[in-house]
Amino acid sequence: MKIDVIKLDGGKAGSVDLDEALFGLEPRADILHRVVRWQRNNAQAGTHKVKTRSEVSYSTKKIYRQKGTGGARHGARSAPIFRKGGIYKGPTPRSHGHELTKKFRKLGLCHALSAKAKAGELVIIDEAAGEGKTAALAKQVKNLGWKRALIIDGAAVNESFAQAARNIEGLDILPTMGANVYDILKRDTLVITKAGIEALEARLK
Repeated sequence: MKIDVIKLDGGKAGSVDLDEALFGLEPRADILHRVVRWQRNNAQAGTHKVKTRSEVSYSTKKIYRQKGTGGARHGARSAPIFRKGGIYKGPTPRSHGHELTKKFRKLGLCHALSAKAKAGELVIIDEAAGEGKTAALAKQVKNLGWKRALIIDGAAVNESFAQAARNIEGLDILPTMGANVYDILKRDTLVITKAGIEALEARLK
């Protein structure tokens, strides 16, 4: 499929042929869901922790006599039945991550790219480079109508462009190796440089 290439100032810069295997698939929500779930689960800290009855700060002295009280038999105030006692079978630190094959992760990225192309939310630019001024870049982004955009560059991001983009709300930039399904789907516009297209095709083929 052929798509027009633009410059950051809005001018035309020719066109580029996109690989149908990457940008021409029929997006499948189940594949995208599985990959996003895998990403978010791996990112989850899993550091939640509660204190068991052996860890709460209470004396281990028997709280009242065994017989004759008319109540249940208790040996310590740290029992889970009491307020501020230890928690029974509460959460402990663990990893929430699970496995997903490399082939499936690649497929998910192809479907995410295809979803953006099908929705008309894919923009190809000549290059992500500039003079390193935030105000100038912010004006260009506003003129292009990008509100929540992700820019994917080649193997490395232009340092001055990244510095200019750092303080612009809703604009993020990643190298090709950082491209992922979650970040692509949560932005309104996906912007890829010509170098980024070549690097993505090399990575996903």
